Amino acid sequence: MQANDVRVLKGAAVPTVLVGLVVIAMAAVLAGFPGALGAVIGLVVVIVFFTVGLVVVAYAGRISPMMMMTAAVLSYLVKVIVLMVLLKTFETATVFEPRAFGWAAIVGTVAWTVGEMRGFMKLKMLYADPDTKVPGSDGA
Repeated sequence: MQANDVRVLKGAAVPTVLVGLVVIAMAAVLAGFPGALGAVIGLVVVIVFFTVGLVVVAYAGRISPMMMMTAAVLSYLVKVIVLMVLLKTFETATVFEPRAFGWAAIVGTVAWTVGEMRGFMKLKMLYADPDTKVPGSDGA
């Protein structure tokens, strides 16, 4: 990972953890230990999913822009499918509160997305090389 990728990862992970701690505390108050456990599991799932997704997209970006876009779309699709499977699987769980898991996953996803957008906006990276000559222009 490059330094820019690490900054984006940190900019997304820190707010997600902070918001996640609030969700865990609320779940603990509302549903006790099973609620807190469900919220922790939901938060961990979000952090792992999005960290892996960011690493995959950053690695693919070093190969080519087309590969980066393909990796982004496929990682998003895989995350949504796996999250839906987890939500369906944990629907009747008794060890932890499934609703707390779901709310932590939703709130964590929103916090991660906002943090990631903010991180990318702060990078101020150019999307075009200003020194590149346009084919067919002789500079005249």
